[in-house]
Amino acid sequence: MSNKLRLGLPKGSLQEATIQRMAKAGFVIRVSERSYTPYVDDPELEVRLIRAQEISRYVEHGYLDCGITGYDWIVENGSDVHEVCELQFSKSTRQPARWVLAVPENSPIKSVKDLQGKRIATEVVNVTKKYLRKHGVTAHVEFSWGATEVKAHELVDAIVELTETGSSLRANNLRIIDTLLVSTPRLIANRAAWRDKWKRQKIETLALLLKGALEAESKVGLKMNVAEKNLPKLLADLPALRKPTISNLSQKGWVAVETVIDEHVVREIIPKLKAAGAEGIIEYPLNKVVY
Repeated sequence: MSNKLRLGLPKGSLQEATIQRMAKAGFVIRVSERSYTPYVDDPELEVRLIRAQEISRYVEHGYLDCGITGYDWIVENGSDVHEVCELQFSKSTRQPARWVLAVPENSPIKSVKDLQGKRIATEVVNVTKKYLRKHGVTAHVEFSWGATEVKAHELVDAIVELTETGSSLRANNLRIIDTLLVSTPRLIANRAAWRDKWKRQKIETLALLLKGALEAESKVGLKMNVAEKNLPKLLADLPALRKPTISNLSQKGWVAVETVIDEHVVREIIPKLKAAGAEGIIEYPLNKVVY
């Protein structure tokens, strides 16, 4: 029987972002609306789409060899799994998601201490109860099936909700009091699968490619030509991931320079490179950057 690695990917809000990153890592995944078993172009992979809230439990118990899920759900479930790596992405930004304590703008509640005897709605019941114990507060924590922001105004005194930018909370006239947990996606593995030589190698390869794809998202490649006499000045203005590659051109006295830089500095650095004597400047996107 050929080797197979069973991988769990999050169904729901992180699904599209995760599949996009898998594609950049080199794995084409096609999802059917009626199937939880999408097609993947790697015969050694079996992919299952499962709610992020459940993946860590299925990995822990061995129904999945590995999976991508949020750190928050690993903590909430108390799952005993091996964390392979952190993956810095979210459903709409590269910011980590935060579970925050929030109340209506006009609420008299100013701190966690004011929650004594109050009612709190949230999806992360265990995380919230642990937070309250840490602060010596006794309150009633109830599980929320959704529309949690609305409940804060009529049904409960406070909520613990997930946010990336805080815009949804502000739109619902809610005020953040504190952050309980900061969460990013993690690649996790079942401990027995991690001890299996073939599965571990496959998981480590997956981690390497995913991290390379994520690293490339914030960087671009730059190529340019410059006269050798202007090279020292150009290199002084050129930030580089590593030392830039310099090669001779067929035209005597000229060299080609190639490097990788952070995308956000390109708009500032290209005019400086031009002023330093660079010609034929080309900016191009990257698919992976592997250190």
